[in-house]
Amino acid sequence: MSALRRTLRIGGFVGVTAAMLPTFVARHALARPNHRDAVRDAWVKAWSGALLRLFAIHLDVAGDIPSGAAGRLIVSNHRSAIDVAVLLHIFGGHMVSRADLSGWPLVGAAARSVGTIFVDRASTTSGAGAIREIRNKLDEGQSVLLFPEGTTFEGDEVRPFHAGAFIAVLRTKSCIVPVGLAYPKGSGAAFVDEPFSRHLTRMAGADPTRVGVHIGEPIGVTPGARAAGLSEQSRRAVQALVAAARRSL
Repeated sequence: MSALRRTLRIGGFVGVTAAMLPTFVARHALARPNHRDAVRDAWVKAWSGALLRLFAIHLDVAGDIPSGAAGRLIVSNHRSAIDVAVLLHIFGGHMVSRADLSGWPLVGAAARSVGTIFVDRASTTSGAGAIREIRNKLDEGQSVLLFPEGTTFEGDEVRPFHAGAFIAVLRTKSCIVPVGLAYPKGSGAAFVDEPFSRHLTRMAGADPTRVGVHIGEPIGVTPGARAAGLSEQSRRAVQALVAAARRSL
């Protein structure tokens, strides 16, 4: 059964993305400049929602999305490949992703078309460019979604956050929104200590699963704040939210 489910889901992912992407590209190109962000967010939420249904991921969301015109840096722990769809469906906005994803077949084209911010952590130039791009998005009042641990990990311990993106939020009017994610013990969608390709394959064949999503109170950026301090404050907030999400499952 899991092999059939895996085949159907992989095929469904390709089909959904290939069918929806050209429509978005056309609508985005034809939209008035001041409406393009809304068109992108609507498509991102529809596409990610379709993926969550396809992979039978059910969201248990607690907490409120901050309102207002200011930009938001959404920071979360990273425990599954499907986390990207989870955050995009709830918040919309722009993901920060590793640079090599831009070259993946179909996925890379979709990510580029919706304004994903790519960063090569091994490149100082790439990192500086990503910080500028994040800051520009935040100054425009948009949401930027980030996994500051840098990669996918197993379990509920939140690893140290990379501080680079927190440099971008300094000297802006933006806030940081911490989010904690937790999957049930034994969930086939949750990452374990395995190659990422094996994780993707196993997730595609997994049974339906819930994911606890706890959204915390916004963290304001006060005068004199430093990136390292904001990074650690955010990590502690995410750790507490992960524990709350775990209790809710």
